Amino acid sequence: MHLPTSLTDLWEVLTFFIIPVGGGIPAGVVLANKKGIAWPLMLALYFVSDVLLAIVFEPLMLMLIRVFKHSRRMQAFVQAYKMQMEKSIARYGVNPGPFTLVLISFGIDPMTGRTAAHAAGHGFVTGWLIAIAGDMVFFSILMVSTLWLNNVLGDGTWTAIIVMAAMFLVPYLIRRAREKYHSLRSK
Repeated sequence: MHLPTSLTDLWEVLTFFIIPVGGGIPAGVVLANKKGIAWPLMLALYFVSDVLLAIVFEPLMLMLIRVFKHSRRMQAFVQAYKMQMEKSIARYGVNPGPFTLVLISFGIDPMTGRTAAHAAGHGFVTGWLIAIAGDMVFFSILMVSTLWLNNVLGDGTWTAIIVMAAMFLVPYLIRRAREKYHSLRSK
């Protein structure tokens, strides 16, 4: 692999990693690989994208918390959100510790991980460290999978499509299998 030829290469990859949903990770990894960016630098770029997310999301979250306190409609929304968050967190335990919060960030997304960490009483730094830790593990798994598949297929477009489809399909299939297992077990 050669070193990236310019900061433009790094910026292009970072812009894919900033995309919070969808194919940002596989597309960014394929692009980084094509540009000759080694995996440690990909990890660093993704970490930068998570730090940027923290800088943008935290003030928005705190502002919404303040605004919602003064609106009855928003209070109803907050209550519904809290109930949904409690359902999501319930499978991890009543009072999730840091490791559980990392798993939430890994399994859902860093914004949900940060929200759960905030609800558990973690401040800005520790809350985001927890959320970013889970997201970095998620990224690492997707990065390795994407690089491997791209090496096998030799086609970045199909690699990104297959990995993105797997990102959405695998959790759905796991949920379905768990539901079926629990329904068979309860009979």
